[in-house]
Amino acid sequence: MLQATIAAVTVAVVLLGIPLGFYGAQLVSEGEVNEVETRAENLARQVESRVASGRDITEDLLEPYVGGEEGNLAASVSVVAPDGTRLSVGEPVEGRAHPEVVRTESGAIVLISVDAWSIFWRTARAVGLVVAASVVAFGAGIAMALWQAQRLAAPLVYLAASAEQLGSGQVRPRLEASGVEEIDLVAAELARSADRLAGRLAAERQFAADASHQLRTPLTALSMRLEEISAATDKDEVREEARISLEQVERLVTVVDDLLTRSRRASGGTTEAVHLVEVVRQQEEEWRPAYAAAGRRLAVEVPDDVTVLATPGALAQVLATLIENSLTHGGGTTTVRSRASGPAGMVVLEVADEGPGVPDDLAPRIFEREVTSGRGTGLGLSLARDLVAADGGRLELAQRRPPVFAVFLAGVPRTLDPDLVLPRGALVSPRKGRRLRRGPAR
Repeated sequence: MLQATIAAVTVAVVLLGIPLGFYGAQLVSEGEVNEVETRAENLARQVESRVASGRDITEDLLEPYVGGEEGNLAASVSVVAPDGTRLSVGEPVEGRAHPEVVRTESGAIVLISVDAWSIFWRTARAVGLVVAASVVAFGAGIAMALWQAQRLAAPLVYLAASAEQLGSGQVRPRLEASGVEEIDLVAAELARSADRLAGRLAAERQFAADASHQLRTPLTALSMRLEEISAATDKDEVREEARISLEQVERLVTVVDDLLTRSRRASGGTTEAVHLVEVVRQQEEEWRPAYAAAGRRLAVEVPDDVTVLATPGALAQVLATLIENSLTHGGGTTTVRSRASGPAGMVVLEVADEGPGVPDDLAPRIFEREVTSGRGTGLGLSLARDLVAADGGRLELAQRRPPVFAVFLAGVPRTLDPDLVLPRGALVSPRKGRRLRRGPAR
């Protein structure tokens, strides 16, 4: 928008401003020259009239034609009478002059000279006015372009946010009408596509649930039947065949579970616009009694206006893992705080305590599976890292002593209104993630 406007104004200035400046300067110059000629001709008529009537030519006759008032240029006026008498009034012109000479019928000569540089500067002033008008035109064009760009950019940013949410498998975003017909048409079509996609996802999920139910029931019955056959027979060959068949059924159950899990993952993401303070407060309420029983304090330093893109349940589980990890292995006050990170709008959620920290030999491998200090299974931090990575973030050990774990999450720009652009994050109970919090490692 800015480039197009500047290009249009430049073309207008080149095609109109330059000719206007040229002709304006020429007009001013010709006007000043014509004014001097008019003064010389008027004075010549006055002189001719006096000569014809026999009256004397005096300096009082010449004084009104010197000028210098009412915008006229100051001039040096000289008259040579027919008898050779010469009269002059006004300051003599020094340097380059522009003279106007008129001879009367009686032989008198009238000479009016003005400073040529005065004419030049008046001409330059006219050109300066054209240049100033061009600068104002540039400024007005840029201001209009900025206003139009902001008017068009805001709904486009909202549209991009809704497209991102649609691509991640979210429900239909709610968009306000922008007032730009073309953008509203795209938004309406995007909303219709979201409806169709939501219907397909719902059908696929329903099919997955039905398939799970329909397949599990006969497989479970078959497993029970094989176990009964194995228990009812005394023949080793029959028991061996029943055992092999039971293993095949269990393998088939595992394959079905894997296929259903992949189908659910492929149906779309689960990231939403989540108010970070809500998830943190939930964890604070759950873990504060445990910290109080241990004689420790859990502090929260998260602003109310921080919004991130994450899966609410997964984020709650990750935070619960880090808090329980700090309770088990750390010491002193555990602090949960957030801060902005970098120009890309990332948000960092930190969990720190005042404990002895992470041993040097354990720190490089702390997020690996089955790596533990001896008081856990070594799965907690590994699963937490995978959950954060699934939402496009990362989990790092930012500092060893005192320990600081940092969760990097994608933030929502402040220029967007999450309640209007992005689906609202549901309040997910963190108690659903108990399995993740079992056996943290540090």
